[in-house]
Amino acid sequence: MDQPSGRSFMQVLCEKYSPENFPYRRGPGMGVHVPATPQGSPMKDRLNLPSVLVLNSCGITCAGDEKEIAAFCAHVSELDLSDNKLEDWHEVSKIVSNVPQLEFLNLSSNPLNLSVLERTCAGSFSGVRKLVLNNSKASWETVHTILQELPDLEELFLCLNDYETVSCPSICCPSLKLLHITDNNLQDWTEIRKLGVMFPSLDTLVLANNHLHAIEEPDDSLARLFPNLRSISLHKSGLQSWEDIDKLNSFPKLEEVRLLGIPLLQPYTTEERRKLVVARLPSVSKLNGSVVTDGEREDSERFFIRYYVDVPQEEVPFRYHELITKYGKLEPLAEVDLRPQSSAKVQVHFNDQVEEMSIRLDQTVAELKKQLKTLVQLPPSNMLLYYFDHEAPFGPEEMKYSSRALHSFGIRDGDKIFVESKTK
Repeated sequence: MDQPSGRSFMQVLCEKYSPENFPYRRGPGMGVHVPATPQGSPMKDRLNLPSVLVLNSCGITCAGDEKEIAAFCAHVSELDLSDNKLEDWHEVSKIVSNVPQLEFLNLSSNPLNLSVLERTCAGSFSGVRKLVLNNSKASWETVHTILQELPDLEELFLCLNDYETVSCPSICCPSLKLLHITDNNLQDWTEIRKLGVMFPSLDTLVLANNHLHAIEEPDDSLARLFPNLRSISLHKSGLQSWEDIDKLNSFPKLEEVRLLGIPLLQPYTTEERRKLVVARLPSVSKLNGSVVTDGEREDSERFFIRYYVDVPQEEVPFRYHELITKYGKLEPLAEVDLRPQSSAKVQVHFNDQVEEMSIRLDQTVAELKKQLKTLVQLPPSNMLLYYFDHEAPFGPEEMKYSSRALHSFGIRDGDKIFVESKTK
């Protein structure tokens, strides 16, 4: 149901967290807070506010009474205002400036591109450590203003903003550790490298669902651009060359990589994709969310050697020679059929007669007796069967259990089955 337009932050707050809609509850993890300060609204004694406020999709367009916000929100640390109708940064500033403990702010899917963010307004965000501007169409000028005024910003989300380029500010932001900039239109590495200049302390870079087609940068330059990068997501990017995967080794601290859905890997099987990537990235300990164990790494590296063993020398990747130094040249693995044998040719001994016959190994002892009925001229109920393994050092084994399957005896070609009469 659509919310009415023109609602204030304070109006929505009073409605959602009134005792009728958000009753006070006791118990672990369920406590809510009522500000104890005497000043402010007479309504404050009947509002139960948690430290995490979720006010998404409420039709909020403005702040409302700032004194009311200050009276109720002194303890609030996280605020979700996503998918509202806030289009004026001044109104956002009125809200945030009265929430002094605020560390997380989500402004996604608000039309804030319709106004200019002034530095005086951005100053009210100074304590925020995590800021979400997904689908806000925030301009790079707005982002730069925010970066100047948020000295402790650690995480920034700029997804779905239709960026085709990256605008680099005159000063960098050394505090930022995590950047989500997925679902944009970034295609050229020249734009991505600007992120390294802007955020020299970046630990995690999420570039999923962009159209980056190559990593065009010398190895030593990559190390300088992203000296602290530990995790990168290139999920559904446009990478088409193994050389781009090899480039990832130039990031000195890289440990985690996501590479699902890239054109390069489409022709390979699921097993080949993972093993070939693991073998090429010796320092990566987590691939596509799964930990790479020591055993998996060794298996992948040996697989890599065998995969390229017959490739022309000029097409063999450099990593192949490194692994040859480590393991030596490996012979191709023998193809072993592990499927159980379905039949066997055995010698059937009865009295002084010996007949060679083929028996199905998926049948039971009782079914074998029926098969032998005509040959030995005995009713199954009067038969005693003994199995003799021609390679075993032991004597014959009585096949006494009628429901036992023949394959469980390990019968092979050349073995013997002795038939005796119970009445003999």
